[in-house]
Amino acid sequence: MVTRLPRLVVAAPASGHGKTTVATGLMAALARAGHKVSGHKVGPDYIDPGYHALATGRPGRNLDPHLVGEERLVPLLLHGAAGADLAIVEGVMGLYDGRIGGDGFASTAHVAAVTRTPVVLVVDISSASRTIAATIHGLCTWGAPPVDVVGVVLNKAGSERHAQEVVRSIGDRVPVLGILQRDDGIEAPSRHLGLVPAAERADAAAALDRLAAQIGEAVDLERVVRLASAAPDLPEAPWHPSVVHREVAASEGPGRPSPGGLPGRGARIAVAGGRAFTFRYAETVELLEAAGAEVVDLDPLTDTRLPEGTTGLYLGGGFPEMHAVELGANERLRRDIRTAIARGLPTVAECAGLLYLCESVQGPDGPPVPMVGAIEATAAMAPRLTLSYRTATAPADNLLARAGDVVTGHEFHRTHLTRLHQGDPAWLVPDPAGVATTRLHASYLHTHWAGHPRLARRFVEAAAAFRGPDLRHHGDRDAAPGLVDLAVNVFDGPRPAWLDRALADSLAEAGSYPDARDAEAAVARRHGRSADDVLATAGAAEAFTLLARLREWRHPVVVHPQFTEPEVALRSAGHTPGQVLLTRKDGFRLRPEEVPDDADLVVIGNPTNPTGVRHPAEAITALARDGRLVVVDEAFLDDDVETLADRRLEGIVVLRSLTKLWSIPGIRAGYVLAEPAVVRRLRDLQTPWSVSAPAIAALVATSTPHAQDEARRRADELATRRAHLEAGLRELGIETVASTAPFVLARTGPGSREALLRRGLAVRRADTFPGLGEEWVRISARRAAVTDELLGALRSLHPVPRKPVGIRRSGATVTSLRGNAER
Repeated sequence: MVTRLPRLVVAAPASGHGKTTVATGLMAALARAGHKVSGHKVGPDYIDPGYHALATGRPGRNLDPHLVGEERLVPLLLHGAAGADLAIVEGVMGLYDGRIGGDGFASTAHVAAVTRTPVVLVVDISSASRTIAATIHGLCTWGAPPVDVVGVVLNKAGSERHAQEVVRSIGDRVPVLGILQRDDGIEAPSRHLGLVPAAERADAAAALDRLAAQIGEAVDLERVVRLASAAPDLPEAPWHPSVVHREVAASEGPGRPSPGGLPGRGARIAVAGGRAFTFRYAETVELLEAAGAEVVDLDPLTDTRLPEGTTGLYLGGGFPEMHAVELGANERLRRDIRTAIARGLPTVAECAGLLYLCESVQGPDGPPVPMVGAIEATAAMAPRLTLSYRTATAPADNLLARAGDVVTGHEFHRTHLTRLHQGDPAWLVPDPAGVATTRLHASYLHTHWAGHPRLARRFVEAAAAFRGPDLRHHGDRDAAPGLVDLAVNVFDGPRPAWLDRALADSLAEAGSYPDARDAEAAVARRHGRSADDVLATAGAAEAFTLLARLREWRHPVVVHPQFTEPEVALRSAGHTPGQVLLTRKDGFRLRPEEVPDDADLVVIGNPTNPTGVRHPAEAITALARDGRLVVVDEAFLDDDVETLADRRLEGIVVLRSLTKLWSIPGIRAGYVLAEPAVVRRLRDLQTPWSVSAPAIAALVATSTPHAQDEARRRADELATRRAHLEAGLRELGIETVASTAPFVLARTGPGSREALLRRGLAVRRADTFPGLGEEWVRISARRAAVTDELLGALRSLHPVPRKPVGIRRSGATVTSLRGNAER
């Protein structure tokens, strides 16, 4: 296959001579003259291709042998120029300047030689005259082999007389294609990383029109086209993303998707754009789509939610530090992204994306501004620019790479991270700032996926497989027959005899429809409230379903990580609840200011399942406001400390359940405490006779003073069990969350739950709770003998450390427990 492609490379003796001005102007002038022009850029630069796209109406493309390999330069050139009748390739730096120490590798001359493309020089003549001829002569003859220089454009001429002096000195060595006078009106404004992207310039189109007109008048376009048409034909085949995916699939051997398969079928990947995220190679999206993914746009400056059905998120490069105030003001999207990442949304973030995911970013001026907060680090301006090609190695298996994988990339930033204390670095490079897990890959390193298509394919596969946490998962699934049950939060002692008698006696009422009024009156007496404040329910599950249907909620919010039934109920009722994610860094404690002001329904557990954290009553009541309902699930508030159940509060709804403390999971019994108007509306939605006779009997029996004495005794026993469990976990060096519930959330490390299962012990998986991952488990507080059996099994996974060992990771010092299997 031979392809004819007229083409030229626009090069210069050094940066600052006007390559971008002339190359972009040529593209625009030729396009306006009726040509279909394809714009390309030598090197990793993202900004110039943005101007090329504006000039040509086609995506700007990059040609960089370091990023994609020499062998892909021509195929990528032909791919980008498909359908065009002429290609203009803008060079980088000076003609022969490439990777430091690489003897011109990745230089403009290198790319021109590999692609067999003639070169047009742009030379700034503002500070010389006859010496310009010597400079041009050296550029034409110095290389080995020399490049094919076919013309020159003289830039920034001071006068006609000055320009003619230069032209005479050049003579017939190289044709002079045009002369440009000084014109500051066509200079693109710069900032700390170079030019301002075209997408950020409101005047970019008008400036381009002026430039096209000037180039069209000053440069001999017909001669330019003739010179481009003299370029030799290219025998290579164009690059194609679908072919690449088939080759990758075939190389991965049996057990992988078939070469013709689409690993991304069902993936919906949101790709950040807009003025803050302008850095992205065109082939990135093409590779995602060719793998079967649907790509949707996301503008973090203006969009307030992730697109519906998002299963993957790509945050490329740009200038978040320049738009920090606007990005920070979009609180709703920041929260949505933070929650989605905590729920395991496959996410790739390069440079700007890394900064955006940090807790805060400090721009060139002003204080730090809050960002997403998915990464425990802050970003600030650095004293100098980091700009370098890199060859990087993956330190461990993660979302994009496998341990030992080597990639080429580049860094281009003037920020640095502080306080990075999580996970493995994304890549091993001189400054391995960033973090990588099986679900997140965030790094300063920019990679071109056309050079490393496996990265794109792995991302798409993860996005296609993503379903989020299993919100319907319950602890009883973890406690299979034959296992020691530390997963289900039901008190494992015998029920009181008086409760068993009440349940048995209730069967005598099975011949008539149940009437819950006596139960509601008993609950009202127990809490010192009016019977009008009480609605008996078939457990908390029915209450959540009724509340989800109570109104056409505009912005319901569930505080996570917690019991997932409220979110299931809201989604089943047709709502898309927002999430407020409590974080490990804050001890999973509620900060009322984190709840959006426009939330009209807020659901929170107290203490929260699975963290066991008890929130002060004042923090919960601080959430109340006009037009908002605050629902507090007090299923584990067995000692009534910080309860809101004993007083009527405007806008506050309290839910209680008998299941756990009284060991009756098979009898769905619970109740709602709220203002009478709310109770009446909920009762109207309730299915008649939904609360069974045994549930009514249980409500009555457990509301007596005698029952409350027993409840306090059980709560004290559970506290003793919990303290024994926590002490044992601390001895093993296992991180726990301070709990006031009959369970403990422990960070035992990935794979520990499965290892315990093999030893016959069932603990509750925690990765089905939004905001937690597979390194966490929830452990029920059992009798000392059962707990000791668990601790013995954990000891084999987590040998007691002799002393902490300091290690360096991503520029931060962390403490590793010797022998800890968390990693």
